[in-house]
Amino acid sequence: MSLLHQDSPDQLDDAARGESFTHGTSHLVIASIAAVVLVSLAIAAYVITGEKPAAATGQVLEVWVHPMHSESAAFDASGVRVPQESFDQVLVFARIRLHNQSANPLFLHQIIANARFDDGIHSSYAAPASDYNRIFLAYPELAAWKATPLSTEATLTPGQTTEGTFVSAFHMTKARWDAHKGLDFSLAFRYQPLLDLKADIPVTVR
Repeated sequence: MSLLHQDSPDQLDDAARGESFTHGTSHLVIASIAAVVLVSLAIAAYVITGEKPAAATGQVLEVWVHPMHSESAAFDASGVRVPQESFDQVLVFARIRLHNQSANPLFLHQIIANARFDDGIHSSYAAPASDYNRIFLAYPELAAWKATPLSTEATLTPGQTTEGTFVSAFHMTKARWDAHKGLDFSLAFRYQPLLDLKADIPVTVR
């Protein structure tokens, strides 16, 4: 075959067509990727805008604690000496504000205080309002700080805002409590997700 031999027009057309197919395929892949990205963004926007707002909102207004150390009697009822036992706990009082921003009543049925330590989270259920009141009868030195209790079974009508104080007890020494890294409260409403309120305010010791 001569070095001057040239491919036939048909062969040149096939090569040209092959190159054209390659360019066409590249454009098709790019278009497909762009379409997938646009569809994904559209779905994400629909999910975000379609999410319903929380039924309730809240705010931690005040937190104060009262460490307690007690020891059992050294003698029993007969006057016989018995080994003494010590007991430590920290009472955590929190005043919060809640608002029902839904169109339906909300039924509170549980409040949990969560204190974060290096070894994990320690939780304590809030006492009912009746126990809250009894604390101030048992420890009159705390009477100056008594406030309106928040019922752990409160009902909030649509649009209602309520405010009150509750107490939780952590069985630990004050030194142990002082090592906590954070504090928040989980409020459970029936048929609703948990409402978590972080205590981003100073905690007073009384």
